[in-house]
Amino acid sequence: MAYRFPSDEWIKAMAVEINNSESYRKSAAKWEGDFYFVVEPGHGVPEPVHLYLDLWHGEARAAGEVATGEEKKPEFIIRAPIATWKRVIEKKLDPIQGMITGQLKLKGTMSKIMRFPKAASELVNCATLVPTEFPE
Repeated sequence: MAYRFPSDEWIKAMAVEINNSESYRKSAAKWEGDFYFVVEPGHGVPEPVHLYLDLWHGEARAAGEVATGEEKKPEFIIRAPIATWKRVIEKKLDPIQGMITGQLKLKGTMSKIMRFPKAASELVNCATLVPTEFPE
């Protein structure tokens, strides 16, 4: 079964993959921070979609889609159009490179993310394990 991206089911399936990943657990053992991954409107996405992911010491503590983006106050917000997220999930765009080049718009402290490049890479590896269906 493929999970529609972006959706509550997709981000929760990703959290399961994160929690099953020994590589992520090791690379993010000292990470503390939560995210909104915001998918901007366009290409089958009628309005912004906010996916919340709380990562703490190598595990996902919480994950889900939130209605407006006002429900939580995450340390990081990363936003991009669906085409860019698709490139990240398909490992065609490194997320840190995407933030540096402005393809992924970051609100939060870039230097903190830069201290955990292996964890960022392992997050993408976890995302690739989720059977994903993108909007047409």
